[in-house]
Amino acid sequence: MANTLNVTLVQPDLIWEDKTANLARFTDKIRALPPGCEVVVLPEMFSTGFSMNPDKLAETMEGETVRWMKAMAAEKRIILTGSIIIGEGGQFFNRLLWVLPDGNMGMYDKKHLFAFAGEDQHYAAGDRRLIASVKGWKVNLMVCYDLRFPVWSRQQTGGDAEYDVLIYVANWPERRNTAWKTLLRARAIENQCYVVGVNRVGNDGNGIGHSGDSMVIDPMGEIIYEKTSTEDIATVTLDRQVLETTRGKLPFLRDADPFMILTRESVKQ
Repeated sequence: MANTLNVTLVQPDLIWEDKTANLARFTDKIRALPPGCEVVVLPEMFSTGFSMNPDKLAETMEGETVRWMKAMAAEKRIILTGSIIIGEGGQFFNRLLWVLPDGNMGMYDKKHLFAFAGEDQHYAAGDRRLIASVKGWKVNLMVCYDLRFPVWSRQQTGGDAEYDVLIYVANWPERRNTAWKTLLRARAIENQCYVVGVNRVGNDGNGIGHSGDSMVIDPMGEIIYEKTSTEDIATVTLDRQVLETTRGKLPFLRDADPFMILTRESVKQ
């Protein structure tokens, strides 16, 4: 593992269901990033806002937004991640993409769909986690409501950590921001990892306000970075030594309960 990893959080206001305008704004923001950025994180459904209109907004994996992500990653030599609305096989997915500079990518379909807003009526749930690798760092990638379900992100270990960084991309409303901030810190403490939470600001098309509160938290639960209410771009350097010191002095993962997450397919069998 490299000694450091630079993670850039982009906390934007989003223009409701306007892909062209949002991508234009993100193009300007990403092109203005200074050298040294390595992983750039955009929020959930960054090109549209958290919309329940996938019939109108969904793209394919060959669509404009995926092409744009590949182009930006290649131009800036960064890894670019965030979720978008994808249509595939007659279903719609809230899909997070992890796009490398060479055009290769990983993908994660949001598992926990937000039934309170009807997401489960419009989108299909995923059932596989994505743990990516960059410079030897292992990065577990999640989407918004997944944050409320700790088993899904729990380190599945025999004493050694399964991953080093846990990223949540979100459209998390301001009226529940206490839960957002509390759960991000809890996930860092219980998994002895860095946690990165990237949210949006502003009102969406349903009049729901978002305060951002994007955060980076260290393995002890200490807040390294936090931004509330306004658009912001910040790059935070994660330190391998902090991980090793925390896990070495406090080897709590060795005492964790063994468990297995069953997929729908395995339950049926």
